[in-house]
Amino acid sequence: MSTTPAELRFAESHEWAKQEGDLIVVGISDHAQEALGDVVFVELPEVGKVFAAAGDQAGVVESVKAASDIYSPVAGEVVAVNDSLTGEPEALNNTPYESWIFKVKPANTDDLGKLLDAAGYKALIGE
Repeated sequence: MSTTPAELRFAESHEWAKQEGDLIVVGISDHAQEALGDVVFVELPEVGKVFAAAGDQAGVVESVKAASDIYSPVAGEVVAVNDSLTGEPEALNNTPYESWIFKVKPANTDDLGKLLDAAGYKALIGE
C-alpha cells in the first residue's frame, strides 16, 4: 500500500500537484510508479511550453514494463523542469513525492481545485 500525502492534489491520470507560491509543482504518484515498475527514462516538457488545458500531454515516463504519458494537471506555462531526472530517472521510483517533474505557472488556479484530494485519490486507486 502506498502513502498518499494529504497536502497534495491528484489527477485521475496519477499525477500529483502541489501549490508552491504562485507555481504548481507536478510529479507522479507512488501508485503510478509502482504500476510502471523501474523507471529508465523521463521525457521532460520544454520550459516555455504552454498547456492550453488541464490534461494536456506534458511528457513521457518509460519503465522496463511500459511507456506512459504524463499530463499537466493544470493549464499554464512550464517554467522549470527537473533536469536531474534525465540522469537519475529512478528517483521517481525511490522518492515519487519529492521527485517533481516540472513546474507550471498556472493560467487559472481554479484548475487545482478540480483535482482529487488525497482521500478521493485513495478511493480512485482502491486504497
